[in-house]
Amino acid sequence: MATTSTLLTGISELWTLDPALDDPDRPGEVTGDQVLHDAALVIEDGVIAWAGPAAQAPTADEAEDLGGRAVLPGWVDSHSHLVFDGDRAAEFEARMAGRSYSAGGIGVTTDATRSAPDDRLRSLVQERIAGAHAGGTTCLETKTGYGLTVEDELRAARLLSDLIREGRLDEATFLGAHLVPREYDGRDGRPDAEEYVDLVTGEMLTAVAPHVRWIDVFCEEGAFDPEQSERVLRAGAAAGLGLRVHGNQLGTSGGVALAVELGAASVDHVNHLAPADVEALAASDTIATVLPACDLSTRAPLAPAKELLEAGANLAIASNCNPGTSYTSAMSFCVATAVLQMHLSLAQAVRAATRGGALALRREDVGHLGVGARADLHVLDAPAAIHLAYRPGMPLTHQVRRRGRRIV
Repeated sequence: MATTSTLLTGISELWTLDPALDDPDRPGEVTGDQVLHDAALVIEDGVIAWAGPAAQAPTADEAEDLGGRAVLPGWVDSHSHLVFDGDRAAEFEARMAGRSYSAGGIGVTTDATRSAPDDRLRSLVQERIAGAHAGGTTCLETKTGYGLTVEDELRAARLLSDLIREGRLDEATFLGAHLVPREYDGRDGRPDAEEYVDLVTGEMLTAVAPHVRWIDVFCEEGAFDPEQSERVLRAGAAAGLGLRVHGNQLGTSGGVALAVELGAASVDHVNHLAPADVEALAASDTIATVLPACDLSTRAPLAPAKELLEAGANLAIASNCNPGTSYTSAMSFCVATAVLQMHLSLAQAVRAATRGGALALRREDVGHLGVGARADLHVLDAPAAIHLAYRPGMPLTHQVRRRGRRIV
């Protein structure tokens, strides 16, 4: 089949975020050359073939005028939990009435997910992926972690592997170490984490590893301590998986230090950071991923995103879509929250939700619109990206393209 090129014109503001134009002395910042005005771009064979001033645009087989709209790279959501059944609205309502959050609610979702038939679980995940795409997300990671038996974690991993092979999903993560399931409670009623970690790092990992790229662990009080978390991560690394960490959400859990020490691609949540944690992240290649919608839903202290950037750390913003603490895949909402409540500039927030997410997934093909990048575009129904924060909550997605093909 002959390759067809498409010229997009009428772009009032084009955020290429081209890595070739990064300022190495200002990680996490957007340079003036990475945002073009009165611009155009060419898509060919699913990738960006050209981007620049509209007056210099080359010819193409097809052309479309976007009518003076802003164009961003598609959102890169590097942290989500989409494989689940049931909801936890009652838990959320209680939390809004003043009850504090703990990780124990995960068990409610685990029960519902284990009971869900295969076809229902697949349908639910596909619906959630479609919802994320509708909001401008074009690269999406999601995790296992609501099965917590060998059979159920393998079922989730196979589902995610199938969706990646079908081109619906981008990244899959094994999160068997999400919480110690109830069947591992000892005689004193407390979970036997050591016995469960043996399962996660042994039979469960062996079964799941061929179907995923990453391994993750919830390093937190009430879940897994740093020593147990290290066992999980080292086992995953030995199986050839990349490392991710849930860390420092509920307190200074040691998750950040562990992630940096082991060279994890990202450590996510990071609500509670000691000065040493900030310094360690700034001196490392581990991406600090903040989850603004989760912070609001749990009424937690907002992660110190501004402090991390000012220290020189690389930042990502992700949705953490899950049924208990962040039941949304709306990355535009997360970006608006980062600007309005975390005090990031618009440019910092947009970069964190695109390039930052790509870095957290160790990907160079997404999160920007430089030549050769995957043609993942989020076209706003607005002349400038600042409208994302200026008009929070408004439906500003006009068009979404993934691999050059329009999906919204």
